[in-house]
Amino acid sequence: MDYPDIVIAVDGCSSTGKSSFARALASALGFLYLDSGALYRTVTLFAREQGLISRLGKVDPALERLLPSLHIHFNADGKACIGPRCVDPAIRTMEISSMVSPVSALPYVRRFVDALLHSLGSTGRIVMDGRDIGTTVFPDAQLKIFMTASEEVRARRRYNELVAKGEHPSLEEVVANLRERDYIDSHREASPLRQASDAFVLDNSEMTISEEVAWTLGLIRGRFDLKA
Repeated sequence: MDYPDIVIAVDGCSSTGKSSFARALASALGFLYLDSGALYRTVTLFAREQGLISRLGKVDPALERLLPSLHIHFNADGKACIGPRCVDPAIRTMEISSMVSPVSALPYVRRFVDALLHSLGSTGRIVMDGRDIGTTVFPDAQLKIFMTASEEVRARRRYNELVAKGEHPSLEEVVANLRERDYIDSHREASPLRQASDAFVLDNSEMTISEEVAWTLGLIRGRFDLKA
């Protein structure tokens, strides 16, 4: 099917499966997938490696001065890189997860990442996921999806993901981390997490990724009057 050259914005809370869904949807459409969360995690990793994040999570203002020297890009496999170094899975650890919300709340970090996203997504035919894609980064996106799932489902997904990577958090730690990130993301001054007024809500608490993609393809066909 010949899909139009649209931008699809996927937003939602932590561990709603945004990245897996957006990647699968992009593949089904033949679009480019852009993981905005990976960019914020990469900035956080950079700040951590530069010694700019204290034990209490306070970020050194020197990060703003160093950001222009940070060369982030995606490799052929869609993995985030700093220069020639692929930083996946280093950016997916519990340590980085516990630091990313305070870093991503900084206005100058958001401006830095937004500029990257606009540059990468300027041609259309992209699926991009994050927390403010449909409200701030691409407010004119032709299709916006806001993903949600129950806290129990989200916590279990995140816990299983971390265990599969060899980490050993308690489920209670994961729940606490999700709640903290949700609060910070939805209450930050710069581009808080919220559902865009024209977004379609996708509750995937009891859906597989295949079912999510099928639901969205049906939505696209109906919205743009495409014939199956």
